Amino acid sequence: MTTVLVVEDERRLLRALQLALQSHGYDVVAAPTGTSALASLAERAVDAVVLDLGLPDMDGQVLIRRVRATASIPILVLSARHASAQKVAALDAGADDYVTKPFGLDELLARLRAVLRRGHPTADLDRVDTGSFSLDFPARRAARNGDEVRLTPTEWKILEVLTHTPGRLVPHQEMLERVWGPAYVKETQYLRVYLGQLRRKLEADPSRPRHLITEAGLGYRFDP
Repeated sequence: MTTVLVVEDERRLLRALQLALQSHGYDVVAAPTGTSALASLAERAVDAVVLDLGLPDMDGQVLIRRVRATASIPILVLSARHASAQKVAALDAGADDYVTKPFGLDELLARLRAVLRRGHPTADLDRVDTGSFSLDFPARRAARNGDEVRLTPTEWKILEVLTHTPGRLVPHQEMLERVWGPAYVKETQYLRVYLGQLRRKLEADPSRPRHLITEAGLGYRFDP
């Protein structure tokens, strides 16, 4: 059974999340503070963390960094903080995704499934197959619906970053640094151009991408 640590100081919401996740087959560990969350992590292994940033004893970003210092488990943030800068700060601290309150249960469950896939990278990174396209990384061969597609070296680098951890949101800065280098971390227009090209080449409907997903203002995600 997949175990999820839920860190939320609002008792009613904590209980509601616990019941909802349990009803969908998750084992839930509940923690109302950052301190109790760290104690729970020290006592048992969990598969993912769902946490609110506004905790009574420490800022959620501090907790994210402390978890990241010792573990690589997926972290899904739930927060009433809607500002883009706060979302980016949480992602830069080490969160894998960010959901703003209020949220729907279906969205939360989908996001949780996505970050859990991040904890289980694709076993065979040499090849990726989706309903629309296939990628053979060693041979540098791509195909959409069986027809070969030519990709540039930069496009291959972008796809390697995205497909390595399916379901994980990759922030803009991380993508730019890994593909172009540290000097390019502010050149977000590069990503818009290249992701647009990749969707036109690979997605069945580039205007409604199924696999190469944009999280507005945050980054990109590959959904298998």
